[in-house]
Amino acid sequence: MERVDCIIIGAGVVGLAIAKECAQNGLETILLEREPSFGTITSSRNSEVVHAGIYYPSNSMKAKLCVLGNRLLYEYCQSHQVPIKAIGKLIVATNDSQLNHLQKIYQQATDNHVPKIRMIEQAEVKMLEPELRAVAAIVSASTGIVDSHALMLSYLGEFEDAGGYLVCNAPFVRARNTGYGFEVDVGGSDPSTIQARYLINSAGISAPAISSKIEGLTSEKIPKAYFSKGNYFSLTTKSPFSKLIYPIPEEGSLGVHLTLDMNGRAKFGPDVEWLDINQEEQINYTVDPQRGERFYAAIRQYWPKLKDGALQPDYSGIRAKIVPQGVAAADFQFQGHQEHGIEGLINLYGIESPGLTSSLAIAKAVYELLNKGTIKGK
Repeated sequence: MERVDCIIIGAGVVGLAIAKECAQNGLETILLEREPSFGTITSSRNSEVVHAGIYYPSNSMKAKLCVLGNRLLYEYCQSHQVPIKAIGKLIVATNDSQLNHLQKIYQQATDNHVPKIRMIEQAEVKMLEPELRAVAAIVSASTGIVDSHALMLSYLGEFEDAGGYLVCNAPFVRARNTGYGFEVDVGGSDPSTIQARYLINSAGISAPAISSKIEGLTSEKIPKAYFSKGNYFSLTTKSPFSKLIYPIPEEGSLGVHLTLDMNGRAKFGPDVEWLDINQEEQINYTVDPQRGERFYAAIRQYWPKLKDGALQPDYSGIRAKIVPQGVAAADFQFQGHQEHGIEGLINLYGIESPGLTSSLAIAKAVYELLNKGTIKGK
């Protein structure tokens, strides 16, 4: 039976970052991925925005890890030739009734120690983005965009260079707690059992389902998974905007915002579509064209010149929610020995946005959890 120091479940951008961190710190690490390749689920279905940490509650893990992760990500991408651009974003108040909410967002950003942020009035908004309708805006200069696939390739390369192994087409089946570690059953065309001292569940939207297959983990320690779909529509014409444009947030999301890819192509979304399903296998990623009517209405609040027929359905993704509709978004959850009583196990729950931005900071936090002895046996 093969023996390693650490097994990580889920090769999305966060799982890859954690695997890289563990391997570079001397842990013999295997990264398991059920799909034929890495990063094909949530990590390939997001906006690729580098968030600044503006909206999250003060002292939350999302706020702290996003602000730190933003800095680490720019430094990493610049030193590893990963395409990244700090193009900035505007959070806009489209009428006077939204000014108070905009001021609260600015105060939250200040409380979170977000760098390079300022309030501007209508005249400067028009100077920056002539087609934008807004009475005021927040400028976030540290918000940007990143090539997420290139980022994951870089993480993977460093992980493998440090001696790590990515195993694809290798679904997690179950894990048994042996007292000195874990015996992990792996499925696929070549089933096997691997022993590991540490087990890290970084399976994103599948994390609660994975946890239910770990022996000794009681059900009350496993949050219920809720599935919130975010749909995107792309712009069929050239974008008149040079920055990302965000409206005042709505329940469950940051609103239907405009983002740009590395080639300047514009897309809008995500919206919020709560799915009445219980299992990931029930997800339908198809974007309903009829949802476009809501997109036109939302976008025209800040871009009134948007023409009919200018939008087309693009792609969708699923947020890793651990709270239901109508409940304030949950913080990132890292459950270690102190939370569930099993030595050597870390479960990551609710790793939705800003997971990509925070990936390097999350990886450092998870390794610190191992290294500090919060998880015993090292």
